[in-house]
Amino acid sequence: MLKVAWDPAYVLSLPLHHRFPMSKYELLPQQLLHEGTITPSNIFSPDPVDENWILASHEKLYWEKLKTLSLSPGEIRRTGFPLSQELVDRECMIMGGTLQCVHYALTHGVAMNIAGGTHHAFTYKGEGFCLLNDIAIAANYLLSEKLASKVLVVDLDVHQGNGTAQIFRNESRVFTFSMHGASNYPMVKENSDLDIGLPDGTEDQFYLKTLRTNLENILEQFQPDFIFYQSGVDVLKTDKLGRLNLTREGCRERDRIVLNEAKVAGIPLVASMGGGYSPDFRDIIEAHANTYRLAQEIFF
Repeated sequence: MLKVAWDPAYVLSLPLHHRFPMSKYELLPQQLLHEGTITPSNIFSPDPVDENWILASHEKLYWEKLKTLSLSPGEIRRTGFPLSQELVDRECMIMGGTLQCVHYALTHGVAMNIAGGTHHAFTYKGEGFCLLNDIAIAANYLLSEKLASKVLVVDLDVHQGNGTAQIFRNESRVFTFSMHGASNYPMVKENSDLDIGLPDGTEDQFYLKTLRTNLENILEQFQPDFIFYQSGVDVLKTDKLGRLNLTREGCRERDRIVLNEAKVAGIPLVASMGGGYSPDFRDIIEAHANTYRLAQEIFF
């Protein structure tokens, strides 16, 4: 059974100018339930992550400042959110969702978090709507608990997974693969194990060929036993921040490549949603929903 992490806490009440990137967390599960891709039995409400697992990926000083709401004004501006206890509680719930997805993926092959993909959170700071890094926390949990020996992060958000790259820069058991817009945020990139910076205007054919070739090579050479997939849909040509030129069909094929490679190789996979900022909300919801539809089709 496909297990999906979601909780009402994911839908955070923010000032109007901050609501847009959040609304999909309410609409996406409604769409999936309405069309029958999932039922209420597929959804689980995660527990907040244990502080010990936060401290395995983030510096203690940063976490103390975050949980006591004592970030500086500059640090708060960098995150993109007004800091509040509600926001920190939400973040801990999302971290717990991805961590719990690990166990469902080990049992069923795949699990998904309707939030997460917070790849701009570093060990010591947050930025770009990311306070804590759910992929890093869950990957370090897997390694610490000896549930996996080699973890692959496939980050296909249009923005480089700079925080994830920084967290794992000295960890040979985690391979970070980021395929992103070369001239997009962040302007100063970190070094992933493999970075592919795509030019503005990249279209389906080149994108999909590049992904397929590189993912096959990584799987053959690194041989991971767990995959985290950051499946942001800001690669769409309709995205107001993305600057790439993928169609909705191309984005769906991107998901098919990643999910099918994991299924064929027998590698458990956890997907987190990442970004999506198309002006027409139907583009965002349909592209994200395709990831879930394909997970049901390929794994079940």
